[in-house]
Amino acid sequence: MERTFNTAGPQIPADNYTIDPLSRFDLEEILMLIRQKRYFVLHAPRQTGKTSCLLALRDYLNEKGDYIAVYANVEGGQASRNDMQSVIKSTVDTLANEFTDIVNNGVPYELRDRVQNVGKDAMLTSYLRSLSKELPKPVVLFLDEIDALVGDSLVSVLRQIRAGYANRPAAFPQSIILCGVRDVRDYRIVLSNQDIVTGGSAFNIKAKSLRLGDFTQEEIHELYMQHTRETGQVFDADCFPMIWNATEGQPWLVNAIGQEVTYEMRENRDRTVRITSEMIDAAIEHIIYRRDTHIDQLIDKLKEERVRRVIQPMLANSDEADDSLIPVDDIQYVEDMGLIKRERGANLRISNNIYREIIPRELTWSTQVMMTQKPQWYMNPDNSLNMEKLLVDFQQFFRQNADSWIGKFDYAEAGPQLLLQAYLQRVVNGGGYIDREYGLGRRRTDLLVRKPLTDGYGGPVQRIVLELKIKRGALDKVIAEGLEQTADYMDLCGSVDEGHLIIFDRSGEKSWDERIWHKPYDHDGRTIIVWGM
Repeated sequence: MERTFNTAGPQIPADNYTIDPLSRFDLEEILMLIRQKRYFVLHAPRQTGKTSCLLALRDYLNEKGDYIAVYANVEGGQASRNDMQSVIKSTVDTLANEFTDIVNNGVPYELRDRVQNVGKDAMLTSYLRSLSKELPKPVVLFLDEIDALVGDSLVSVLRQIRAGYANRPAAFPQSIILCGVRDVRDYRIVLSNQDIVTGGSAFNIKAKSLRLGDFTQEEIHELYMQHTRETGQVFDADCFPMIWNATEGQPWLVNAIGQEVTYEMRENRDRTVRITSEMIDAAIEHIIYRRDTHIDQLIDKLKEERVRRVIQPMLANSDEADDSLIPVDDIQYVEDMGLIKRERGANLRISNNIYREIIPRELTWSTQVMMTQKPQWYMNPDNSLNMEKLLVDFQQFFRQNADSWIGKFDYAEAGPQLLLQAYLQRVVNGGGYIDREYGLGRRRTDLLVRKPLTDGYGGPVQRIVLELKIKRGALDKVIAEGLEQTADYMDLCGSVDEGHLIIFDRSGEKSWDERIWHKPYDHDGRTIIVWGM
């Protein structure tokens, strides 16, 4: 039976193509922290392989034989929220089950029964103390999904671990690793009395925070080569830069593309079919359009106000040069969930091209559904897109609908750009692709529309560049800057059929008759049509 690319749950090497989980973090550093009896944090966005790494580390330590290593997922306590009695009891029950599986005797259950009458503020401490004293080797404990707990319950778990810390390793675990999406220092825990406690104050024994990274380009190549070696199916060399550019190594996305292009696309189950970059393009579009669980979770996060405060300036062509006006806690929160990246000396940016595509598309999904535009209205006889006709119609649509429709967007400051992208997406859906470039401080949004002119893979493709800008300052200056940016993007995209610069005037100083216009400009040997709206 063939192995598959895994998109659900921890890796099973016998069933899934797998990058060695122990190679994905600094194993030497983790072993040193355990030897030094440290308590620390391992965090990373969802579906990046945290659980697989913890399970592999547990098995590695148990095989070495110096410790009793146990993994426990405490997410089950989330349902009880601030009911501390239920959460602590659920956590102890989970630990008893997991310890029993590892030590293979009834001691963990016997000790659990002995602490049932201990109060909720000390039951977890008592249980871990009894286990550590009873078991023949020092205990190393991995607590996964710790940030699924909330409020008083989370504070209680953290403080009960802290309470036994001084007694390690003879009467408390030698090392405890907390694992979740966020670093514990970033928890802002609202108690039932509405007081706010930070995770750092509740768990000030933490020695270090480690972050699990994404796949490297080499790891992506190795993962896909496992499929080639086992099935004989070959990937064209230009597939790999495309996968990297689309995902930047986000593990779920990397696996999802592999699964889509080799299994879900039925014609490619024939292992003599060579996988091409056009097939990778189609696979990415299928994943986005289908809104798999990972994508759906991402979309849901966009509704949160603190996420909006970070993402909206990127979508809105913000002319802020940096992120200094965005609350630091919000930036950290959105970065921890994997939506954005911060790099030294650079502004914030969306983490990868797939997320960059998903965000504006999903923010305008309901708008697209309500539009009446049909692709065939804008098709030339050769199946190419008549962008000038489309933009003339959009100008009229924008004039009639901008104020009412933009007001419906959760991300209203980015409304003009989102409305145009919704209009384009409605027309392009099912027959082309839109590549998007935007970010804090860019002062523009770059769109590349790619429209295949024939069915199947490998045929000619129409390529159109659109540059979106908000008018800030004198129009002549905005046009000059925009023409330069449009030409640069056309050069970057290679063989481009046409370029358009769209300038939105939101100042309210002019009538619609003055704001709606278009005119061709010659710039460095190129004709670029400039559109006022």
